[in-house]
Amino acid sequence: MSKLPTGWMIVNLGKVADFEMGQAPPGVFCNKDGNGTVFVKAGEFGVDYPRVREWTTRPLKSAHLGDVLICVVGATSGKLNLGIDCAIGRSVAAIRPSACVSQKIVYRQLQLQVEQLRADSSGTAQGVISKQMLADIQLVLPPAVEQTRIANQLDTLLARVQACNDRFDAIHALLKRFRQTVLSEATSGDLTESEGNAGSWTETTIGAVSSDLRYGTSKKCDYSTQGTGVLRIPNIAERGRIDATDLKRAVFDSKELQKLALREGDLLVIRSNGSVELVGKTGLVTADESGLLFAGYLMRLRVNPLKALPAFIQICLSAPTQRQYIERTAKSTSGVNNLNAEELRALSLLLPTLSKQAEIVRRVEALFKLADQIEARCMTARALAQRLSPLVLAKAFRGELVPQDPNDEPASALLARLASSNTAVAGKHMKKVPVALKEKGQAAIKS
Repeated sequence: MSKLPTGWMIVNLGKVADFEMGQAPPGVFCNKDGNGTVFVKAGEFGVDYPRVREWTTRPLKSAHLGDVLICVVGATSGKLNLGIDCAIGRSVAAIRPSACVSQKIVYRQLQLQVEQLRADSSGTAQGVISKQMLADIQLVLPPAVEQTRIANQLDTLLARVQACNDRFDAIHALLKRFRQTVLSEATSGDLTESEGNAGSWTETTIGAVSSDLRYGTSKKCDYSTQGTGVLRIPNIAERGRIDATDLKRAVFDSKELQKLALREGDLLVIRSNGSVELVGKTGLVTADESGLLFAGYLMRLRVNPLKALPAFIQICLSAPTQRQYIERTAKSTSGVNNLNAEELRALSLLLPTLSKQAEIVRRVEALFKLADQIEARCMTARALAQRLSPLVLAKAFRGELVPQDPNDEPASALLARLASSNTAVAGKHMKKVPVALKEKGQAAIKS
């Protein structure tokens, strides 16, 4: 660590804070009706403050406004929130800073050490952060007045970083809606409306434009280097692409190979899945996947090239209205949602001429490419923005965020005053030993 500014110190958290380890009250004393004390568990941690979802009429361990809450058990260990008046469960601990260190200074410095805390806890049973681990955390302690300046500046800067990240999240949602709108207009004729479409679209079905529709193989596949590659549900990637990098294989006879081998332009359709959002999702086979086979949870839809373009049929199956119909058809209460071959054949669609289909495919691909480029740039910018928070925090606790004032009382004076106060409190509460009992104890020692 670089040299600290004058008046700053490094201290263990245990020297400037107390700890309250949580304890869950019996379930019969917990409710969601607003009766009693707010009850906070790891699942209630929010961005900066806990979400209020549950209450208890029998709080066993409590936190207070001004504490720092930290998850100390399991996958969420190291997650932080600012404290509120509440009861705390066993997965939560309350860090209670003394008068010489502000809540925000502890909170912000712990944010810098979350990954290390998680790493330290991973070697313990259930990934537990112990009270001793918390006590051993090293903090940089600036003078009291400077702590306030740092905390205020961090609040301002980190709020701007969060607002920036929120805007990036909003862009992702906007691009998703943009793609859905493009698909809707592509399948309704609005995308090429200026060119005149009256009378050029006919109503038909998937079955009427297909030349072959069949289920895949049920043969067990593995990661052997022998045999023919078999595409599975995980190979159906985002936005209609096929990703064959994770490929399993099996050995097939010539009859199976002839019957199930894929050709360029085939559509693979997910027919069965626990997630209804995946049922009916398609992947368009390219020359790279030609000759591969496909697994039983997929259907191969081979389009008659004299009636429709495979890429246009894929657009139709991906359009919002068609997706809603597919999900309603496939949805099951058994946990496995299914779209069978007859249901796929019966799906209706509006079909323009082949030349019009080609123009629509071209425009959709161009618009999607533009959306992908915007999204890629946003992801790069968002990754940079997410690095800002730890950089700002590190800068703050090197003494580089706000100017130092030589007139500020040094941190060493704060600690001395804290130690003096603790000694006085301990002396005040110390019980006096009766003289007779003291003499009796001394006699016992001598003997």
